[in-house]
Amino acid sequence: MSRTYQFVQVDVFTDRIFGGNQLAVFLEPEGLSDEEMQAIAREMNFSETTFVFPATRQDATARVRIFTPSTELPFAGHPTVGTAWVLANQGRVSANSHEFALEEGIGLVPVRLDGDTIWMSHRDAEFGPPIAARNEIVAALGLAQQDLLDNQPIRAGSTGVQFLYVPLATPASVDRVEPNMRALAAAYPGERLGVFVFAPDGPASVYSRMFAGDTIGAAEDAATGSASGPLGAYVAEKNVLAGLHPFEITSLQGNKMGRPSHIRIRLDLRDGHASNIQVGGGVVPVLHGELTLP
Repeated sequence: MSRTYQFVQVDVFTDRIFGGNQLAVFLEPEGLSDEEMQAIAREMNFSETTFVFPATRQDATARVRIFTPSTELPFAGHPTVGTAWVLANQGRVSANSHEFALEEGIGLVPVRLDGDTIWMSHRDAEFGPPIAARNEIVAALGLAQQDLLDNQPIRAGSTGVQFLYVPLATPASVDRVEPNMRALAAAYPGERLGVFVFAPDGPASVYSRMFAGDTIGAAEDAATGSASGPLGAYVAEKNVLAGLHPFEITSLQGNKMGRPSHIRIRLDLRDGHASNIQVGGGVVPVLHGELTLP
């Protein structure tokens, strides 16, 4: 007998259809094996697909499993924001509840509904030491030394998923990036990380791109919420955009791909340390679908 599974497709971190980052959400995936969920994510071919299960803890609304076309992730930003929106709009959350939490691989992820914006909370960011191989990394990105942002380090950072952050001088430098992932791996050996490049773009915004290489099965990501929390902490702690108080910025990502994503980032900065990191954006419904399996 065949099995039928309903799904909802949305665009995340945008206020219009065909912008932002695509997401498929399967709300009743019971009966699917891990191998089948991975195959479905590969078939959908978005950067992530989510599968929503009953929570295993009382303080969570649902348990969310997140798959890229090639692997399962413990945490990701636009799937969290998009899934939270779908749950709220499908009546899976109390109409009076504007704050709830999703259970993911890293633990509990709080989310908040604020008008047209869905906010997700990040744990405090952790950063590694500055990377010494600046020359090798900038060359692997297809750039020159003058494309790097002066006096700012290249370093790895995480609020749950680690990325390599490379600050560049201008949005034009960001758009010129053509990464050689093999050369990047040689310049930064060890765990293969997504490479997040960004540049100041006005008094309260940055222009960014994220190259995943073979880490998630997608060469470039249109919107990376999991990378945006550490991005905000980096920008705040290193004073990349001077004089912001309170600290709230927008990261424009995906523009080069033709899928502009507007990712809002808020945090508190005390004694040079970022805390209470929140990443938010809009969600737009695209379609409802049905998948039939044997």
